Amino acid sequence: MERGVEMRVQRIAEEGIAEIPSQYIQPLENRPLIIVEKDCNNLIPEINLFGFDAEQKDSVREAIGEACREWGVFHVTNHGVSMELMDQMRTAGLSFFRDYPFEEKLKYACDPNSAASQGYGSKMLLNNEKGGVLDWRDYFDHHTLPLSRRDPSRWPHFPPCYSEVLGKYSDEMKVLAQKLLGLISESLGLSPSYIEDAIGDLYQNITISYYPPCPQPDLTLGLQSHSDMGAITLLIQDDIPGLQVFKDFQWCTVQPLSHAILVILSDQTEVVSLMVGGLLPLQNTLFLFVLDCVFLLGMPVFEHHKPFREQKPFDESEVQLITK
Repeated sequence: MERGVEMRVQRIAEEGIAEIPSQYIQPLENRPLIIVEKDCNNLIPEINLFGFDAEQKDSVREAIGEACREWGVFHVTNHGVSMELMDQMRTAGLSFFRDYPFEEKLKYACDPNSAASQGYGSKMLLNNEKGGVLDWRDYFDHHTLPLSRRDPSRWPHFPPCYSEVLGKYSDEMKVLAQKLLGLISESLGLSPSYIEDAIGDLYQNITISYYPPCPQPDLTLGLQSHSDMGAITLLIQDDIPGLQVFKDFQWCTVQPLSHAILVILSDQTEVVSLMVGGLLPLQNTLFLFVLDCVFLLGMPVFEHHKPFREQKPFDESEVQLITK
């Protein structure tokens, strides 16, 4: 089995192992079997943004404010991001992991010694040198905003449309994130630009997470429990449920909603809300990914800001797209 930069979960899974390596086994108290699962599909707020129609703004703002205070996570529909573009991004991300030789993917390997390195990797959110348990997950992290960080030469060149699709996806997600942050600010009784002004310049990362088949999904996690450090996370799920959020002292499963985007409040937005005296603070979200018998794909977009000014396992693989 490879070590270092060449060790990837997909590579391990393709060896046809019957037992997962010890470094992926979670402590007993963290294993999926002991998590109390609850179907939150009918509980997690689903908010129709009505294409940001001005006539619907008051009701949308009120719904977002309530969802932020009660949950810190909610689905949005009619969000303005092209459904065709979302499907193209899923297809391109899945193609990178499933259709190209391992040696070709390694040409895009990230720096294993840098947590902030973009590229193809497997060890995000972990400190292996201190004996941390590894996630059953591979990923490709892209630095997309500001434009000075955007370097398409470091993104996959296959399929041929990859860079063009990712660039368009990044731009549309930025617009959505800014509109949502404006509505969240207004839900706190603040000006639309308050949260953005308080946090600073916008940085965006887009991560495609791939959860390969796992022979022992009851022993490991696709992504361990955490909250995101940025301002807001926009997540596109595939059609396989794997995401769980922590609510009222229990873990509950978030069922995928076709062409909806899951909005997850992150740490910086919660901090800003706490700084506003006399207002009910917003709630960020603790979440993880559990594995099942099929692959998963996740695509989160992470919107975060630097600097912070003084004033968020399966038998077969899954892919996920996240924007932060």
